[in-house]
Amino acid sequence: MDYQLLLEDIVDTLRPELGKAGQVASYIPALARVPAAQFGIALRTCDGQEAHAGDSTTPFSIQSISKLFALTLGMQAMGEKLWERIGREPSGNPFNSLVQLESEQGIPRNPFINAGAIAVTDRLVSLFDAKAHMLGLLTSLCGEPIAFDDEVAASEAATGFRNIALANFMKSFGRIDNDVGPVLDAYFHHCSIRMSCLQLARAAGYLCRDGQHPYSGEQVLTEKQARRVNALMLTCGTYDAAGEFAFRIGLPCKSGVGGGIVAVVPDKLTLCVWSPALEHSGNSLLGMKALEMFAGRTGVSVF
Repeated sequence: MDYQLLLEDIVDTLRPELGKAGQVASYIPALARVPAAQFGIALRTCDGQEAHAGDSTTPFSIQSISKLFALTLGMQAMGEKLWERIGREPSGNPFNSLVQLESEQGIPRNPFINAGAIAVTDRLVSLFDAKAHMLGLLTSLCGEPIAFDDEVAASEAATGFRNIALANFMKSFGRIDNDVGPVLDAYFHHCSIRMSCLQLARAAGYLCRDGQHPYSGEQVLTEKQARRVNALMLTCGTYDAAGEFAFRIGLPCKSGVGGGIVAVVPDKLTLCVWSPALEHSGNSLLGMKALEMFAGRTGVSVF
């Protein structure tokens, strides 16, 4: 299949819809100023072929896509011990919900909601410089220097009252080991990372290669761990719309409120789409349409 022609056709088909529906993430002031009428798509196959179209090389705030790589760092460092305080079930609630933490004694449902990612970050802060290790991992995976957007990180810290509440609530149950301040500083910086569709398609490549680094071939995760990350992406990776993603697209996905979505076709390729305008659950509106078109035209699905 000529992936380049396919991606260009998807961009041409969806371009007339740019800016007509959805909303950018206005609750983070630095993201509220991002022009909505942008759309990019990129992929990298297991054997290193690349294709990209639209605004595929424009950097954007990866936001909750960073949770995927924080989880990877946690699994590398802790293995099965990581799951002692973090669940693996879909939440069925908004990504920043406090509701379940009360009844479940401060244990987050999964590592891809905010509470779960904060809990993962706490584990990382206990072990090493979580900010430096995150940038090191992503720089290695995509083969280019990756950096934080300090304006976005500061904006999140200044307005992230719900995340502050989540961290303190888990701390009250003894589920957070470190002071809340350094944990949230690392978490907000992780979310602020800027990458393009092409960089993210490269960086996620280990998830379609049984855990092998997309360039060096070294094991980023074990084969078993990579399968488990893909399973969590399918069931928990798109907030409370995971069932809709499985139904319409049929691929493991991880989204972020910056408008990006990473998708994995095991043993074949990784794909990233980006468009800042979101639907009601916080997922990119045109990103979802693009992934559905890609899956429909290629026939790829894990089912």
